[in-house]
Amino acid sequence: MTQVAGDVHVHAPPTLGPSVEWPVWVGDVPRLAAAFQPRAQVRTKVVAARSEGNDVVLAGLGGVGKSQLAAFLARELRDQEHSDGTGLEVLVWVRATRADQVISTYAEAAARLQLPGVVPDDEDRAARLFLRWLAATGRRWLVVLDDVTDLAAVREWWPDSGAGRGWVLATSRREDAQLSGQGRALIRVDLYSDSEARAYFQRRLTDAGHAHLHDPAQAGEMAAELGHLPLALGHAAAYLINKRPPMADYLSLLRDANSRLSDLLPSSADTEGYGRPVTASLLLSLDAVEEIDTSRLARHLLHLASLMDPLGHPATAWTTPEALDHLRTARPSQRRLLRKRHLPVTETQVHDALECLRTYALITQDAATAPLRMHALTARAVRETIPPGTLPATARAAADSIMSLWPRQDHRERELVALLRANVEQLDQLTRPALWQPATHPCIYMVSDSLTKGGHYQQAIEFDEMAVRLSSSIHGLDHLSTLGARNNLAVSYSDAGRVQDALALCERVLTDFERVLGPDHPDTLSARNNLAVSYNGAGRAQEALALRERVLTDFERVLGPDHPDTLSARSNLAVSYNGAGRAQEALALHQRVLTDRERILGPDHPDALTARNNLANSYSNDGRAQEALALRERVLTDRERILGPDHPDTLSARNNLAVSYNGAGRAQEAIALRERVLTDRERILGPDHPDTLAARTNLAVSYNGAGRAQEALALHQRVLTDRERILGPDPPDTFSARNNLAVSYSRAGRAQEAIALCERVLTDRERILGPDHPDTFSARNNLAVSYSRAGRLQEAIALCERVLTDRERILGPDHPDTLSARNNLANVHKVAAPVQQPDASASVIPSTNSRYDRFPGSLCATTDQRPAEHGTDTWRA
Repeated sequence: MTQVAGDVHVHAPPTLGPSVEWPVWVGDVPRLAAAFQPRAQVRTKVVAARSEGNDVVLAGLGGVGKSQLAAFLARELRDQEHSDGTGLEVLVWVRATRADQVISTYAEAAARLQLPGVVPDDEDRAARLFLRWLAATGRRWLVVLDDVTDLAAVREWWPDSGAGRGWVLATSRREDAQLSGQGRALIRVDLYSDSEARAYFQRRLTDAGHAHLHDPAQAGEMAAELGHLPLALGHAAAYLINKRPPMADYLSLLRDANSRLSDLLPSSADTEGYGRPVTASLLLSLDAVEEIDTSRLARHLLHLASLMDPLGHPATAWTTPEALDHLRTARPSQRRLLRKRHLPVTETQVHDALECLRTYALITQDAATAPLRMHALTARAVRETIPPGTLPATARAAADSIMSLWPRQDHRERELVALLRANVEQLDQLTRPALWQPATHPCIYMVSDSLTKGGHYQQAIEFDEMAVRLSSSIHGLDHLSTLGARNNLAVSYSDAGRVQDALALCERVLTDFERVLGPDHPDTLSARNNLAVSYNGAGRAQEALALRERVLTDFERVLGPDHPDTLSARSNLAVSYNGAGRAQEALALHQRVLTDRERILGPDHPDALTARNNLANSYSNDGRAQEALALRERVLTDRERILGPDHPDTLSARNNLAVSYNGAGRAQEAIALRERVLTDRERILGPDHPDTLAARTNLAVSYNGAGRAQEALALHQRVLTDRERILGPDPPDTFSARNNLAVSYSRAGRAQEAIALCERVLTDRERILGPDHPDTFSARNNLAVSYSRAGRLQEAIALCERVLTDRERILGPDHPDTLSARNNLANVHKVAAPVQQPDASASVIPSTNSRYDRFPGSLCATTDQRPAEHGTDTWRA
């Protein structure tokens, strides 16, 4: 009946039949799963949304328990008594995947309510009558639309709760904007929290009479391995109850990449009546995605994404040229003019396909530029659908895409680099040996190099040791990839301060390269250069020099005098000449390298700037302080202009200029520069990066020189603590930090602490580096200085005499370090300890003098000496 009030037509609710039995329940509300977790935080959000008069859509990944939570809320409301003595009077549970399901259930509800006009053969009419009744009735009602897949199909069947007595609760895997607005609040249902997952396992196993199967220590790991997905936890618990293995054994099966989800989470474990295997449940939305995906790329994008780290991968990975080319050939071809063609794939098509996957929660993304994520179990289910024959090509395409995103300078995008590293490691573990055949993919080498550039030395060693083992088993001991992996491990040993390990491996690598490739192959020459670097690191300066002379001769003969690798070899030899005290020869070589680089590359090329820097260092070593200062000022200006103010080479140039300022007596300018360098490195590289620790050490040196002993002491103490934490107690860099602190103690008048620390440094260096290493000589000299300042003159004299004898024997009578030792001995004999000085290396160890070569690739492009940089003795190519 219609009542007219002015121009407003008010539809009264249809008159109900006299024999309706209240309350009316239509549809099957799922039974709550055993050990159901009520998800208190989500429930609070639902109550708040309902109090504001909104319908609620519970959205989330398949298997997170949306339907279970909706059933819990429906049952709670159904059983609730209101203050007026009434409760929920109509509850309709609708399976809403398709519109016809909704219509049928509504028609059944109309029949149960005996609405006038309902005709048995006209479900559509009956359903519309039911909607009209819901909008006008004064009775309390709830309609649950479970698993809304296509909102457009059910939009016209969404009830209107205009009378304010009823509301709609829906569940959906979709999370797009269409599900919110128009009086609907979208509430995301996430995975179980760790505490919820643990509570679930304990209660489920206990209620089943198998409390003994619950292992609290393993339960958390199992939950993490299953991605805290409620559906998976339910199947896993049922598996344990049925087969009763220890949790640890089941966890091992889960972690086995060869185990299939259908075995670990079988349909026989579907004790809660989910109605489908876990794999099918996780991928249920894929059918809906493919119905709307006009690009036909969604499945292939899922294949690629399933090989990535569950914590996320760059959103731009699948629009790289490499990814687009792979998708072009992976997508089914189209027939054009009786011919099948693989049409080009556009970035727009990829974005559209990814949007479809996001809409159905198969992938998630927090913001437009945030990483893409896929739940670990969803990814595993997807991987099981990849045709085995296509997996290697898919894996290498993913690796190619990652490589194309790798920044040329790691320091500029540290978070991106860390993300790329994690994804390479995940990709390799999931697809092995795809990235190793027919040859090792370059992304493997990028991980190794990136770890050391970031100062993650131990991780780099572990990764390289794995690479050597794997390459040896796949390719054999003499394959080029295996030799390259062994070379990289030697570099990582050196960077971590394991000098003897690096030297032994470099000797083996060179022998292998000479045998496999011949003595003149460029990779063999690079291996020879690396051995020279190791000789330097082990204190065998003359052997390093002889090898570098040979390397230069070989490069000039094989590649010619102007080849970049030849110029690098010439620069490296100059470094060795400087180390041997042959300053004039070093100066001449550096001048030639600079002239050649400017002629071949131009004056503004980064390698030309490095050559200019190295010449400035040679000027300094030759006592030509003003020329060194002028050239360093130019280098800094050029690097700021060409590379930018935050480039690592610019920061090094700023540090090197501080060295010249110190030498020219401009201490305050040196301190100001070093404070800036430290601030910049902390900001750009992080507080624990090796270059940041070097900057902190250098600033401490400047503070000491300016008489700010306490500030210097505090910085040296911090550096030592950081080095011991990051590198451990035995690497040379840690020894240097300990040595620097001892010098700082001495200058602060804390003689006994200085002596104790100097004695420890000497013992450690003799043990690790050997008695004839230059750093051991320095430690012996510095202990003599400490003894002298403490009045223990006889002990000081004995040590100074030994240092002089050793340096004359190892370095020759005219080496600068030998002259310094002779001067120190004279000072002790004069009982003039205040004049006596520790070795320059006692305060700061000069940084990189030469570069190791990373594989693959030829000799390093350039060498950059950076005096007063406390750091490693090697460069990375």
